[in-house]
Amino acid sequence: MFLDFDSENGFEYRWCGKFTPPHDEWVHLTRHLMDYELMVVTEGTLFIADHNQEYIVNKGEYLLMPPTPHQYGTRPGSCEFYWLHFDYHEGLQDHLSLPVMPEYLSGHLRILVHGTLSSIERIIILMKQLQDSDRRYKENTLNNALCSAILAELSAQNRYTNTSEKQLKEQLYNDILDYISWHAQDNLRVSEIAYYFGYNEKYLTTFFKKYSGITLKQHILQTKMELAKSALSETNHSISQIAYSLGFSDGHNFSNAFHKVTGLSPSEYRASYNKHNVFQK
Repeated sequence: MFLDFDSENGFEYRWCGKFTPPHDEWVHLTRHLMDYELMVVTEGTLFIADHNQEYIVNKGEYLLMPPTPHQYGTRPGSCEFYWLHFDYHEGLQDHLSLPVMPEYLSGHLRILVHGTLSSIERIIILMKQLQDSDRRYKENTLNNALCSAILAELSAQNRYTNTSEKQLKEQLYNDILDYISWHAQDNLRVSEIAYYFGYNEKYLTTFFKKYSGITLKQHILQTKMELAKSALSETNHSISQIAYSLGFSDGHNFSNAFHKVTGLSPSEYRASYNKHNVFQK
């Protein structure tokens, strides 16, 4: 069964989060679901139903449940999942009667009610961005846009189901590179990156080294040092200021790391760069 949304009508974000069960015998509560709920399972199995059908949602799968007078858990099960509640203002009668994938129309999002994600990492990244946006800004326009992005990503994954494993791994590698670039000025740790992408730390380290030839720690350090070179050559900031701006606890640790990568101290690099510019002039 597919849901058909006209994206021009817009989606109205309600709330979102990540659920971790309090115990192994947890059962989803029984309630009248007033809005749409998207559930993306990251661990275990979710046993849930509405007034029409029962669903078994395994790790790596999702369920997009429309409003229903009777949402309830069917049996105990230990699982973790991200959840998103949103409103859509078109009537249900137009898009709940689609047993097969209809012809794609521009401006429409066609989403399978229950399916397997070809790239769960992309959904998780968007869900975390939405969570952060809601906590940080509580800006309806931004939250609604991120909610729409999540549903558009689901629709795209439904349409393009032939993505190869190689393409998925390449996408993950590029996503990691982007994440490190965005957070290079933080005190970035491998464990944080692994948690963000939903992977075991050891697996992600091995995966990254296979693709890049260096470890995650080495890449993080190299990225920081490129920023350091720019700061040393283009600003008058002190060594300590640059160190703190890149997430180092003090100038001494920064200087040691810089020397390890470049073979020069920060002061030597700055002096060498200035002499180079004078010579060029």
